[in-house]
Amino acid sequence: MEWKSRSVLKGHEWSSVRSLYKGMGFSDYDLERPLIGIANAWNNANPGHNNLRQVSEFVRQGILQAGGTPVEFGIIGPCDGMGCGNNGMRFILPARGLIADEVETMAELNHFDGIVLLGSCDKVIPGLLMASARLDIPAIICNGGPMLGGVVFDGRESDNSSTVEALGMLQTGQITEAEYQALEDGCCPCNGSCSFLGTANTMCAVAEALGMSLPGSSMVPAVLAERFRYAQASGRRIVEMVREELTARKIITRESLSNALRLGMAIGGSTNMALHFPAIAYESECDFTMDEIDEIARSTPHLALIYPNGPCNVPDFYGAGGVPAVMKHLLPLLDAGAVTCMGVGWDTILKDVPLVENEIIHSMQNPWHEWGSLAVLRGNLAPNTAITKPTAIRRDMLSFRGKAICFNSEEDATQAIGDGKIQEGMVVVIRYEGPKGGPGMREMVRIMKLLYGRNLALSTAVVTDGRFSGTNNGCFVGHVSPEASEGGPIALVQDGDMISIDIPGGKLDVEVSDETLAERRKSWKAPECLNKGYLRRFALHAESADKGAILKNR
Repeated sequence: MEWKSRSVLKGHEWSSVRSLYKGMGFSDYDLERPLIGIANAWNNANPGHNNLRQVSEFVRQGILQAGGTPVEFGIIGPCDGMGCGNNGMRFILPARGLIADEVETMAELNHFDGIVLLGSCDKVIPGLLMASARLDIPAIICNGGPMLGGVVFDGRESDNSSTVEALGMLQTGQITEAEYQALEDGCCPCNGSCSFLGTANTMCAVAEALGMSLPGSSMVPAVLAERFRYAQASGRRIVEMVREELTARKIITRESLSNALRLGMAIGGSTNMALHFPAIAYESECDFTMDEIDEIARSTPHLALIYPNGPCNVPDFYGAGGVPAVMKHLLPLLDAGAVTCMGVGWDTILKDVPLVENEIIHSMQNPWHEWGSLAVLRGNLAPNTAITKPTAIRRDMLSFRGKAICFNSEEDATQAIGDGKIQEGMVVVIRYEGPKGGPGMREMVRIMKLLYGRNLALSTAVVTDGRFSGTNNGCFVGHVSPEASEGGPIALVQDGDMISIDIPGGKLDVEVSDETLAERRKSWKAPECLNKGYLRRFALHAESADKGAILKNR
């Protein structure tokens, strides 16, 4: 087998390339072995990636141990939390495509034979998976691990999102300034992706179930030495994958995507899965529709109770058995022979894994909920679908009917909540926050947390063409498509319109006649995009949420 790197490192005509490597200290011996890229999202701009410099050292050790040559480069690693409730959030979803482009550019430029992808956070893991599928070279994901839970607040170990809930409590006099400060100081006790099951930990778990991370590796807390042992093992395994010619598209298939989505549903994963699975499938050239997502959701029981679906956090899930334990229960529903990065299917990997049932992980005969994390809704308010998360919604809130109060931005809605304008029974409609309209499809996490802090989470609902964080609870519906900026019906809703949400029935409707909506449309005008730079390009070219908000590249 002729490795890809040999095409630019072998022969007199490529001495110019070899000389550039030699200028960094590489030897002829180094350049005769498999050339393994390490795409490292390390930074100290967020705790989810702050330990990746150490993780990378162990990956390098593993590559060297197996007879490969590591070549490391940096990529961006944005954190959703840094953009929560501010303009920075507009850049988070668009960053997913940038990450895929960065990895593709460096891997193709340097003709890497294989690549190890280091990241942990919400849009980083999906971007790395998209790049893997696009490149179709041997690839393996190695994440930095979840953070430990913080100080106890409101009856559970806190996390970064707890501060937003506490803000509403502070504003209404339920807690003191000193209690609020103590929470701020103690909710993020160490490095790692946030300790709840938001998009970051959801997608890390999904990458493992997909077969793109070592079995058992994704949920190991950032502070444990086991995290480094898995990193070293990932380095060794990528060299073996190069020699076996086990490329990403042999792993990322329709069958493995279905397996991974089932895992995501079974653990109560983030609504953002509905954006990332179509995008990853697009890059691997196998479509994944909203109908398929809905079918898998409704045929997969919810087996692992992790916050926001329950009181325990991700390190607790790791201690209870993690991804392999849930995959063992799901085995009858899986395509168990789908190839993983180990070169074998889950049937072989799980052979010696015991069936466990405990306070976090239940069996399929005794699930926490009958169906999995997500539900796809349709109706005259969302002709092309909308997404919600029934596992995070109290059973008596799965159906909700109330009068709309409409806002054309997250900021306007936030101000209204702070001013006490939201009352019980209202449906808060937040529009022009979709992929194009935002642009960037911001998360409405602060909205839900502020409503919770004001004791309104269980008596109001939120409907938006934006997104939601994995930590939301209450009654919420996002990803409404078509979005408002494309003239979707959500743009035509007026204050006082009755909105009906029926999650078990898969329905989202505004109780207004087609004739009335058509009359309102006559006076509607598409908003002008005033953004510059990358956000403008994203706004002009992004597909709708039901298509994964992708930027088409073919």
